[in-house]
Amino acid sequence: MGFEPPQRLVRALGESYGDTAAGDWLTGLPALTERALAATGREMTVERVAAPGGRSSLVLLVRDTDGTPAALKLAPAGAAPELERAALAHWNGWGAVQLIAVPDEAAESEAAGSSLLLERLHPEVSLRSLPEAKALLEAAGTVRRLWVEPPPDHAFETVTGRTGLRIDAMRASAADDPALEPLVSAALAAREELVAHSPETLLLHGNFRQSKVLSGERAPWLTVGPEPVVGERAYDLARLVRDRVEDLIASPGGAMTARRRIKKLADALDVDRERLHGWTLFRAVESGARALAAGRRQEGEVTLEFAGWL
Repeated sequence: MGFEPPQRLVRALGESYGDTAAGDWLTGLPALTERALAATGREMTVERVAAPGGRSSLVLLVRDTDGTPAALKLAPAGAAPELERAALAHWNGWGAVQLIAVPDEAAESEAAGSSLLLERLHPEVSLRSLPEAKALLEAAGTVRRLWVEPPPDHAFETVTGRTGLRIDAMRASAADDPALEPLVSAALAAREELVAHSPETLLLHGNFRQSKVLSGERAPWLTVGPEPVVGERAYDLARLVRDRVEDLIASPGGAMTARRRIKKLADALDVDRERLHGWTLFRAVESGARALAAGRRQEGEVTLEFAGWL
């Protein structure tokens, strides 16, 4: 089975796992795909690769023998597909893409564990295709459906734990570039205050933004690609605040628009504005510093300029 993975995925996997490990996984994709298709217990035909696709997994558009379309998602173990599967199973299609097949424990294999068979959405139509105001409104309505109590025996990270893993890298970035030190210090101080008392322990998407909400048949908009984490809603909204950041930076009123977004989202979803502000600052600085360290200079500089507004 031959297909070409999107270059966006190839680059991102190299950054995350190193070129050698990423190359090994990509080379093994045809065989992994065959095993994953077999693990579904269905007769599936691969139509094409979804492009440009994501940065952590390959999505193949497939079709069952009865004509039912679906999407087969393949991910390296480092992307924690088992946690994505657990979150999607818990949401059971409520605000999120529906998980079609869950491998039986007895049939569990590396291929099955690294794959998810999902309902087919429209990968080319995300909320980013809508005007800004409408996109934010739809995003808010979608993400609020995901905020539910996690399963009692879950294995999801907590917001405190996930963000704690970023601290050393942020400090190293500041040490390498003293110009980053004020922003990094402010972001870490904000995080310390936020995690000292977290008001909620809800299941969150973890990486929610407009491009993660796709058009569907079962519902107008459904979320994909969760990086599930347990914590407060303000953390989940923080990435959404800086959506379309390039447009914000290019706008003469970008800083005011960013602050207005925080107020609008916080008020619409009954989230504390100061906590949303703090998490938005932390996540922007962490993301910007990580982009710079990976050599994505333009992305890093734009994100850090946004963080400076806060």
